[in-house]
Amino acid sequence: MVPSIRAAFNAQFTREKYDAFLKDLHSLHPGAIEFRVAETPVFIDKAFRDKLLDACESIIDVITAPGFKELTERSIPQSERVPNENDHAHMIAFDFGICINEEQELEPQLIEMQGFPTLFGFQVYYPEVIRRHFDIPANYHQYLGGYDKASYLADLMELILGPYSKEEVILLEIRPHEQKTRIDFYCTQDYLGIQPVCLTELIQEGNALYYLNNGTKTRIKRIYNRVIFDDLHAQQAAIGPHVDITQDLDVEWIPHPNWFYRISKFTLPFIRHPYVPPTYFLNELKQVPRDLGQYVLKPLFSFAGQGVVIDVTQADIEAIKDPENWILQKKVNYADVIPTPDVPAKAEIRMMYIWKEGWERPKPAINLARLSKGKMIGVRYNKDKEWVGGSVCLFEH
Repeated sequence: MVPSIRAAFNAQFTREKYDAFLKDLHSLHPGAIEFRVAETPVFIDKAFRDKLLDACESIIDVITAPGFKELTERSIPQSERVPNENDHAHMIAFDFGICINEEQELEPQLIEMQGFPTLFGFQVYYPEVIRRHFDIPANYHQYLGGYDKASYLADLMELILGPYSKEEVILLEIRPHEQKTRIDFYCTQDYLGIQPVCLTELIQEGNALYYLNNGTKTRIKRIYNRVIFDDLHAQQAAIGPHVDITQDLDVEWIPHPNWFYRISKFTLPFIRHPYVPPTYFLNELKQVPRDLGQYVLKPLFSFAGQGVVIDVTQADIEAIKDPENWILQKKVNYADVIPTPDVPAKAEIRMMYIWKEGWERPKPAINLARLSKGKMIGVRYNKDKEWVGGSVCLFEH
């Protein structure tokens, strides 16, 4: 993305440096990183950073417009609707592919978004380790919105803890110590002091929730929520009895679970921007596009790429029994943008926003990136490849 910096990084790279970097990265919480960490960060100049921010702000205009809740009411499955929803999502992530347009120019294209947390803790720690092992220009770092480490962590703490003590706030997940992203839970605990707690460990008395904090039953005032209902349904039988979190419970949510659905694939058809590919609800499609092969078919209510049809046919369209729960999205052309020792890698950027109480709009804060050499971004498309996996964008400042 920045040719001079890329050339310098690749020239200094050795397998020995990468192995030393990985050893250092894994040393904080040994065994907690199951996903592949890429050999390189992504370097982004100010011009491309501003394109990303312009697209995000345009989407935020839609999210903050009057009537957005009414527009997205249908997005929440009734069986998963949680009471006491607040006015906005406290965390939002926007996923962009680095693509190449018809003029052969690089541009971002929105792939997906979610009103849900992602690696807001790990992406503080991990780039610091990169700097210990590779020469990174001082004016390139992972923060956005004028943040540095101290100011970002201060706002993250205020966002998640609010007026409560760290003992009264938990990070809630299904079997957190078995999740592939558990390194983020541990980094969040390091920075904020809150514990990861399994859904099965919640204790309910009336509409109050408690957990055992080092053996002491402790009231939960606020939940930093990482539970995805799709994941919960898939593991329902295996995890056994647990508290039904769709009840009217006396607890605050950061972010509230309903926002996972409101800001999601469901929102895409409402957005018009050059960096957002045309997207349609399948049931509202007046005519199937002639160039159907240039579209991807996605179920609204699934995550991690499950159920996506990449090479769409008329038969795929006709086989859908619930077209209101599917979208048809124009494909984007990922650019082979990052030179590596063999073939170039593609990249996806996740712009991560936080939205504190009292703010009119969310604010860009930090990011992550993923590198791929396969047909799609994701582990199963990148087996046995190098210079792929989890990464971070270092933006020019």
